[in-house]
Amino acid sequence: MQELFHLLSQLLSWGVFIPLLALCFVHCLMNMRLLRRLKPTPLGEAGKIGIQDVSVLVPARNEERRIRDCLVSLIAQEPSAREIIVLDDRSTDETALIARELGFVEEPGARLRLLRGKELPEGWVGKNWACHQLSLAVSPESTHLLFTDADTIHGPACVRSALACSVSTRADLLSLWPDQITGSWSEKLVIPLGYLLFMAFHPFPLLRFLQEQPECVARWGLPRARLAMLGAANGQFLLFKHSSYKTLGGHEALKDHLVEDIAFGRLVASRTGEGMRLMNADGIDLLKCRMYCGFPELWEGFSKNLRPVFEESHLGFALFGVVIFSLFLLPFFLLALKETPFQAPAIMVLLIMGMRLLIMIRFRTSWLGFIAHPFAVILALLIALNSWRLCQTTGVRWKGRNYSGKTRSVLD
Repeated sequence: MQELFHLLSQLLSWGVFIPLLALCFVHCLMNMRLLRRLKPTPLGEAGKIGIQDVSVLVPARNEERRIRDCLVSLIAQEPSAREIIVLDDRSTDETALIARELGFVEEPGARLRLLRGKELPEGWVGKNWACHQLSLAVSPESTHLLFTDADTIHGPACVRSALACSVSTRADLLSLWPDQITGSWSEKLVIPLGYLLFMAFHPFPLLRFLQEQPECVARWGLPRARLAMLGAANGQFLLFKHSSYKTLGGHEALKDHLVEDIAFGRLVASRTGEGMRLMNADGIDLLKCRMYCGFPELWEGFSKNLRPVFEESHLGFALFGVVIFSLFLLPFFLLALKETPFQAPAIMVLLIMGMRLLIMIRFRTSWLGFIAHPFAVILALLIALNSWRLCQTTGVRWKGRNYSGKTRSVLD
């Protein structure tokens, strides 16, 4: 029996796990090369790209801890954006008061404007409803709309640099990936895993090729559903062409989607054959963000997102969990087993830790997430199971609102 176990272990290791991890390693290197790091655009070039044509839109619900730094950084943009509009999404704290202290007023047409959010209608997710209201308030002269979260802090060159990239790449949607600030142990463990999964699995090379050669979509007979799988974006910073945002149907098209940033990425990618372009860029030199503060907030936030990101696909969610366990956690267990040949698990662990090291250096993530990788994966899988449980039973909760957790496809 022990010999059979050894044989099966060797076959799986050398025939499946090591080739797949090697492929992930190579793919990670390719993606890090393709994910362009934006540097501050010289101030003298700002007039050529028209930053004054950008409306900056900030949905905010109970953000008194973080919104001051966000709004101060947006006001300090060089040069100034056409307008900055904050929507107070029926906050019960001092979010609106802080905005008023910084000069935001409720006067129509003001450059620094504060909106009071309306009651959440049935069938809408809170953030999508807030962003929809913001989109209705923008100046019709704005060529670009920037939706950014209240927990972000923007360097003074952030908006102009992102706009320059958007214009030069002809992006319909540009999403920046910020420098993620992590304070607690749970943040340091879980949040860097997002970079690992994004770099190891997201098909940047194929999407880039199809965007440069959109005629291949029809030639290869790629349906919109298959193209949508190539898309992803980060809701902390979404810069749309105003006209493209309208063409996509805006947030109203995704009103009940709990993970609207991924959904927008998929929606734009699904129209690659029509010439639409989705761009993701490394913005850690321009933008900072602290997604969650502490374990309870992180647990609740990711529990809201992890199952809904797979929309209607129960099988996709289950398979992804199996893949994450098998590729990024199982090798450490095999390495610890004395009955298992040492060589193959050691190679697998070296490939995993090699990816983690590269990502830690590139995206300046925590050493704790690197050193304690197996514990990070275990915690992430537990959150995923909790997300599945909530979506199957009571629903998910976020910022005082309850949602069923059932998410339709973006193409429905």
